Amino acid sequence: MLVETVAKLRAPGGCPWDADQTHESLVKYLIEESHELIDAIESGNRDEMLEELGDVLYQVLFHADIAAHTRGEDFDIQDVAAAMTAKMVGRHPHVFGDVTLETADDVVAAWDDFKAEEKPHRTSVLDGIPQGMPALALADKVLGRAHKVGLLDADAAPSMVLGSEDELGPLLLAIVAAAKAQGFDSERALRSALRDLQAEIRATEAQSAGGGQVGAEVGTDPFDAGVIAFPSDD
Repeated sequence: MLVETVAKLRAPGGCPWDADQTHESLVKYLIEESHELIDAIESGNRDEMLEELGDVLYQVLFHADIAAHTRGEDFDIQDVAAAMTAKMVGRHPHVFGDVTLETADDVVAAWDDFKAEEKPHRTSVLDGIPQGMPALALADKVLGRAHKVGLLDADAAPSMVLGSEDELGPLLLAIVAAAKAQGFDSERALRSALRDLQAEIRATEAQSAGGGQVGAEVGTDPFDAGVIAFPSDD
């Protein structure tokens, strides 16, 4: 069993390198292995996917073994599995309880309510979004939250009509290329715009909590709203 293999590698008489690792020292490997799994999934290669899933699983087991031998943490992979089981059961009352949700759209619509019951300490739709995500993935998350609070209209006509992802990819690449040619950092620029958008979301939530007008005429499109803007010479 892989659990026993990890334990032996980290135990006295095992591998000195494995024994020296910490949660912090392993972060870079978790990121690397996750990206390698994504590559395998996108390539559709069955053997590579099998290998990379194992590498990601190994990282989970490695962290659990560290925790099992760290004072103040004291949990192992069984505790991780038990906590995840409880979490999934709680988030699927339509499977394990008496709630009726017939379509995937119904589940998506109710998902935030399930999470809110599980984590009542979260007071903003932005809570729980990891800010270290790549900027494009973070943008997708934050825009979704902006729709939820009414800051942006999810049903509004887009400012740019795209035929497919095959068309979108070259467009994004052209934007990055233009930014690079002019000395701009695309990742930093997008993160800056997202900080502004997140500030607007929190302001909208505060306004709503205070009884003010929600989603004031900020706009229905991130370009129109002034949330997303390209660098200028001004």
